[in-house]
Amino acid sequence: MERFTIIKEVGNGSFGNVWRALSKKTGEVVAIKKMKKKYYSWEECINLREVKSLRKMSHPNIVKLKEVIRENDVLYFVFEYM
Repeated sequence: MERFTIIKEVGNGSFGNVWRALSKKTGEVVAIKKMKKKYYSWEECINLREVKSLRKMSHPNIVKLKEVIRENDVLYFVFEYM
């Protein structure tokens, strides 16, 4: 997660917290969702319904999932910022 600079918390919910962040590489503003549950394997992350669905969908009304990061058993979703 050292590739991003956290700007501020946007919201939180039952499954995770969302922050607005800045990509240090591209300068793009993104939304990062940090999941509250711990994930102990990469396969467990990839098999989540949310990940499978968002990777397949491409529609102007659906926020684009840019990448999935698992670091120290914590799962992060990087979205375009809306």
